[in-house]
Amino acid sequence: MTPVRKRRLIIACLVLAAAGIAGTLMTFALQENLTYLYSPSDVLEGKSPADGRFRLGGVVREGSLARTSGTLDVHFDVTDLVADYPVLYTGILPDLFREGQSVIARGRVHDGVFVAEEVLAKHDETYMPPEVAEKISESHVRAAQIRAEQAAAGTSDGSAAQDSAPDSDQGSAQ
Repeated sequence: MTPVRKRRLIIACLVLAAAGIAGTLMTFALQENLTYLYSPSDVLEGKSPADGRFRLGGVVREGSLARTSGTLDVHFDVTDLVADYPVLYTGILPDLFREGQSVIARGRVHDGVFVAEEVLAKHDETYMPPEVAEKISESHVRAAQIRAEQAAAGTSDGSAAQDSAPDSDQGSAQ
C-alpha cells in the first residue's frame, strides 16, 4: 500500500469514527429530551418512568381543583374517566384551564403526586389533544375488557350449568 493510499484510508476511518460518535451523542441527547404522554391509568399501572419526566394527559376531574391561599400552589386530579391521579402545580395556570377540560401536564412523580412543571390547557370547547383522546379511548377499552373478564368469571358457573342442560335435552329426545 502506498503512503498516499494509507493516509487516505486513515482519514476516511477517522471521519467515519467521528460521524459515528456524533450520531451516538445526538441519539442520547434526543432520548434525554423526549417526554412521553401517559394517562392516569398508565401511571397507576406503573407504565410511566418512575424517576423521569413525562407528560400526564387527561381531563381535570370536576370538584378536584384546590388552591392554597397565599401561594401559587394548585392541586387538582387528572382523570382518563377510568382512573384519577393527583397533580400539584406551582405557578400561574393558563387562562383556559378549568375543571372538566382536557389538560396535559409535564413533570414527574414525587411521593405519589405528579409534580407539574408546566400545564397546558386546550384552546376551545370541542378540541381535545389527539394524544389525550387516544389515551382516554385506550383506558375505556381496557376498562371494558376488565369488566368483561370479571363478568365472565362471575357467570362461568351459571353458564356451565346452562350448557349441560341442552345436552341432556338432546340426549332424551334420541
